[in-house]
Amino acid sequence: MITIDINHLEKYFVKSELIPAIAFDVDTKTVLMLAYMNEESLRKTLKTGYTWYWSRSRRELWNKGATSGHLQKVVSIYSDCDNDTLLINVKQNGVACHTGSYSCFFNEIYREEIEK
Repeated sequence: MITIDINHLEKYFVKSELIPAIAFDVDTKTVLMLAYMNEESLRKTLKTGYTWYWSRSRRELWNKGATSGHLQKVVSIYSDCDNDTLLINVKQNGVACHTGSYSCFFNEIYREEIEK
């Protein structure tokens, strides 16, 4: 069920033509990736129920998993308090990262040691 008018998405693109979109797996409770959406990719995501992003490097829309089969089925989408970031709750089919890793966030750079 879409709760917003997909023809009026401009409030999410006031600050920029692109909005960060965080994909979160609802089953594993894992942050999968960060990508960007423009108004067209958000509209396509809302219409199809699968994630569409804007590739900044290729400068084109891409349907996540269209070639690999690792699709992201959208469960829900939330915007933050400023309407300038999206949280997309998905059911991930396969891996999310182009490296073959389940999540794009696998390079640990800091961990606090907890005393026992």
